[in-house]
Amino acid sequence: MVSEAINSQRLEKRVIPFIATQTSGYPAKRIVDLVMSALVTLLLLSWMIPLICLAIRLTSPGPAIFVQLRSGRNGQQFRCLKFRTMYTPPSGTSVFRQAAKNDPRVTPLGRLLRRTNLDEMPQFLNVLLGDMSLVGPRPHPLGLDAEYWHVLPTYSLRNGIRPGITGLAQVSGCRGGMTYPLMMKHRVRYDLFYIQKASFLFDIYICFQTLAAMFTGNTDAF
Repeated sequence: MVSEAINSQRLEKRVIPFIATQTSGYPAKRIVDLVMSALVTLLLLSWMIPLICLAIRLTSPGPAIFVQLRSGRNGQQFRCLKFRTMYTPPSGTSVFRQAAKNDPRVTPLGRLLRRTNLDEMPQFLNVLLGDMSLVGPRPHPLGLDAEYWHVLPTYSLRNGIRPGITGLAQVSGCRGGMTYPLMMKHRVRYDLFYIQKASFLFDIYICFQTLAAMFTGNTDAF
């Protein structure tokens, strides 16, 4: 069972030598990423991005696309793209703080985008650029990395492959704010399990679970 393997104390010991030999997951993963992202960009993003950007600009002041530095493979930083879901803070007051339930910083439209995962759609462009993969450990904001790198010894192992638009942890309930080390430890274990077991069929399973969450509305996202 996946849950039993996730909770195994031996998981980290198995993953550490495994990651040392990994560069991108399974051999065809990058090809799948490029083909699927190109299709999504042509069929969906070509009209979806202008419409959502217009809706964001009409409902709250500020840019429609939110750009944030995040850690990618091997800790290399990249500019992660998202639709802006929060009100733009006053100049000079931008300090990292995780979103919380009923967070007043989140716009009404932003709340909808978050619950349906549509706020992540611009990251298909990050996949085309080589910064991300379709499936993998979610890239965290640098502030969250700084908070947990020294608390959890295995935290940095999740950067062994490209981060993903979606991941095993997210479809397994480890989504939303990580306010306690134990919560983050649980997420990291899902990430490490995925890195060890990554395969085309596993990615298909995670993608279908993500689509199901998009249509039902993700209650863990706020």
